[in-house]
Amino acid sequence: MDDLVYVGNAGVDGATNAGWLLGHFMPVGTDVRHSTDVEIKWGMHPIGDTRAQWVRGEQRTALLVLISGRFRVELPDRTVRLTSPGDYVVWGRGVDHSWYAETEAVVLTVRWPSVPGYRVPDSVTAGTAAGFAR
Repeated sequence: MDDLVYVGNAGVDGATNAGWLLGHFMPVGTDVRHSTDVEIKWGMHPIGDTRAQWVRGEQRTALLVLISGRFRVELPDRTVRLTSPGDYVVWGRGVDHSWYAETEAVVLTVRWPSVPGYRVPDSVTAGTAAGFAR
């Protein structure tokens, strides 16, 4: 692999890091996917999958795009249902959130900037597809 080019498969690569493909959590200096500017996730969620706990005090802006299935994003003042491929929601800094897969669903999430501190501890992640969520 060239240090400036990476070719992979989102489903395969994401399976090793809770779906996350790019962000601050990739190896510094050795992986072109390391970034403190942005995070990208390929989320594959079985029916009924839910975030273990709400994100509170969000410090990033996020874009979540539905690829397939039906997916719900819970926000403090509303619920957004994504039902058709290409449906998306964007929320800004300071907006708490959670999510729920109404059917088996695939979503692409882009968050910026990429900052540490949002990993849900393993002890509270029962019910999530990957065993933990970021």
